[in-house]
Amino acid sequence: MDALSTPRWTIRAPGADQATRTLYCLPHGGGSAAEYVRWARDLRKVAVCAIQLPGRGSRLAEPPHTGMDELIGTLVDELDFTGPYVLFGHSFGALVAYELAQALREAGRTLPERLILSSYPAPHLPREPSGLHLLPDEELLAEVARLHGGIPEEVLANAELCRMAAVCVRADYRIVETYAWRPRPPLPVPMTVLGGQQDVVSADQLAAWAEHTSAGPLQQRTFPGGHFYFRERQRAVVLRAVQAAAC
Repeated sequence: MDALSTPRWTIRAPGADQATRTLYCLPHGGGSAAEYVRWARDLRKVAVCAIQLPGRGSRLAEPPHTGMDELIGTLVDELDFTGPYVLFGHSFGALVAYELAQALREAGRTLPERLILSSYPAPHLPREPSGLHLLPDEELLAEVARLHGGIPEEVLANAELCRMAAVCVRADYRIVETYAWRPRPPLPVPMTVLGGQQDVVSADQLAAWAEHTSAGPLQQRTFPGGHFYFRERQRAVVLRAVQAAAC
């Protein structure tokens, strides 16, 4: 089964018909494929294929996953990554991309040519205990907005929009907050890590991803901005860096 033949799970952005490599993109916590479809007009050398997780976008009526093992197992079963490809994940999506690559290796499947991991600490690092996924809807979104931004003011100000948005945010934060890293050999996949210079995720936390690749030195780059640095003034510069890493 080709990933491109499972439209529930992937949205292939138009353009880049001559691209020889596909960039599969995994969303941030509570995010959808729409974030990456918009990138396609700037990424002309790669075919952008955004992964649409349940509970958001065109799959709004489906319940989201709430555990990492369940999510990764489903992705491995549903998607068949064929041809040269790269995995990109931002924040929560970076952790999912890493675990997906580990699971693909364990299943003997084709590995990505590179992992591009954005705004998430290396998974072996100690974490402060957190229970954001247990908060009421409005408190959950307000705290996520305080920590990382990315939630529109009109959502925070509207109880019904809060309720709708909180479903996936809560599910994704539950995955992150109940996640337990397992020691495994480094991936034989080159890694690029990206981040914002004003983000709560530090340069040292990004640099620690070096322990998880055996395929040469870690590539690391940071940009002005916070957690969603690629939505800010440096957007074109960031996307050129993503394309360069993917190619």
